[in-house]
Amino acid sequence: MRILIAEDDQVLADGLLRTLRAAGAAVDHVATGEDADAALLMHDGFDLLILDLGLPKLGGLEVLRRLRARGSRLPVLILTAADSVEDRVRGLDLGADDYMAKPFALAELEARVRALVRRGNGAASSVIQHGPLVYDQAGRVATIDGKMVELSARELSLLEVLLQRAGRLVSKEQLVERLCEWGDEVSTNAIEVYIHRLRKKIERGPIRIATVRGLGYCLEKIPG
Repeated sequence: MRILIAEDDQVLADGLLRTLRAAGAAVDHVATGEDADAALLMHDGFDLLILDLGLPKLGGLEVLRRLRARGSRLPVLILTAADSVEDRVRGLDLGADDYMAKPFALAELEARVRALVRRGNGAASSVIQHGPLVYDQAGRVATIDGKMVELSARELSLLEVLLQRAGRLVSKEQLVERLCEWGDEVSTNAIEVYIHRLRKKIERGPIRIATVRGLGYCLEKIPG
């Protein structure tokens, strides 16, 4: 999953970055409302926005208002001071999906992030199944016919994107956008390498990653 954090407290932002990256997410960070608004205008590959309401230059509520005015349905988790009930209410009324009052437990934030991304993808459970392939997003564990598949962090993230769009075409450019943070040196050629490695590990029985030449990839089940 790809997450944008808009938070001007560098200590808190660093903690969020470490926690979410350890959970397998690609995470980018901005410290002002203007930078958050610009990032959301330029990139449509985010799965979630974690938004502090007390941002400099452009307040978090205005960032949220502009995002929803553009018709974006990106899930938004707002961060507020513990006593700012009015701001929380305004944020939810403007279209935020959830909020957390500072200070908060990082484990709870991880759980809320997973729930919001699931809802954004139209899923009710953290477990995604495609034929005999099962992926637990919370535990980041993949199994085929009940047997664990050893995958690298990048391969797990790639599998997650393909599973969320099983049966649909995903372009190389979309995969780069979903998997890579700003500054990552990952090309579409590198995506081909990751796809090749993932194929060798999961293409058993009725599962395959089909290549649509010049367009992208599709995770599908082979009719029996």
